[in-house]
Amino acid sequence: MSQVLSLELSDEVYAALQQQAELAGVSLAELVTTSIQQQYGSLRREKSQTETEKERDRQRFQSHAGNINLGYATGADNESIDADLVRAYSNTF
Repeated sequence: MSQVLSLELSDEVYAALQQQAELAGVSLAELVTTSIQQQYGSLRREKSQTETEKERDRQRFQSHAGNINLGYATGADNESIDADLVRAYSNTF
């Protein structure tokens, strides 16, 4: 199913879109339709993602946590944090 949509664009926007369409070798209508479909077509894909796919993506994302190596040990104790803050605030740039 498809719908027809009429748009009112300023002359500047129309000219810019027309130029992009010519560079791409497509009609203005094709350019606008394709752009909208690319932007909003992903909404349907996100909703239709299965729970297995969501879990796979979640695990992939979480696998990146904690992978930063600063090259030196960092302390999480209050004294170490306080010392770092003192050094940072006493440094005059």
